[in-house]
Amino acid sequence: MTQIIKEHILELEDMKKYPKELFYRGSLELIKRPKVSIVGTRRPSAYTRQCTYKLAKAMASRGVCVVSGAAMGVDSIAHDGAGADNTIAVVANGLDLKYPAVNRQQIESIEKSGLVMSQFKDGFRATAWSFVVRNELVVALGDILIVTQADLNSGSMRSVEYAQKMGKEIWVLSHRIDESLGTNKLLSDGKANIILDIEKFASRFGKDVQSNILKDEFFYFCQKSPTFDETVEKFGSRVYEAELEGSVTIHNGIVTLQ
Repeated sequence: MTQIIKEHILELEDMKKYPKELFYRGSLELIKRPKVSIVGTRRPSAYTRQCTYKLAKAMASRGVCVVSGAAMGVDSIAHDGAGADNTIAVVANGLDLKYPAVNRQQIESIEKSGLVMSQFKDGFRATAWSFVVRNELVVALGDILIVTQADLNSGSMRSVEYAQKMGKEIWVLSHRIDESLGTNKLLSDGKANIILDIEKFASRFGKDVQSNILKDEFFYFCQKSPTFDETVEKFGSRVYEAELEGSVTIHNGIVTLQ
């Protein structure tokens, strides 16, 4: 069932205009997680497919939610790599419609385990301008924007413009000279950072952990390797319980996840 989001979402204040209405299916708890937006071409190379999937999976293993636009190509691969329960899909149509039809099963899975969002009421069919609106929302939700492949003058490059206006970091994959001309130009102009090692990049968001660990506020706090005193001040005896459970270790006054 389509529901309207009544809570104010702080991340969306970066948008040119806060959405008048937001509709969703799934769990709003994902909005509370650290989030990265991953976008790119609908026709990715085999290299981009592999890297996008690996990148999304590495994010999800650290409890980071992957945000994308449910389109064919990079979007769909990013959702797949993250897993339905670790992803937010933003669509350019009403939530009662499953578009593109080829991604219907994936979108329905995300509705059940993750979160699907839209600025459009049921019955609204996607148009050229609604994709632009969708792109802005995708970018706003993420802490950073990752573009895994894009041509010049593409929709993904429009997403880059949104990220620049919002002051968000932009990251891209390394590509050959004659591929992904859009992201290569961002690099040559000094407007993006390059991902050369996916695991090293993902480690910026914390440690790769078992999927059965509860990913709550305590988990995300400990991902940053805080001091023991900071952790006790914020969570009290929870840190001692976690140490006994073996989910964290305390060494030299620093708390880290196991």
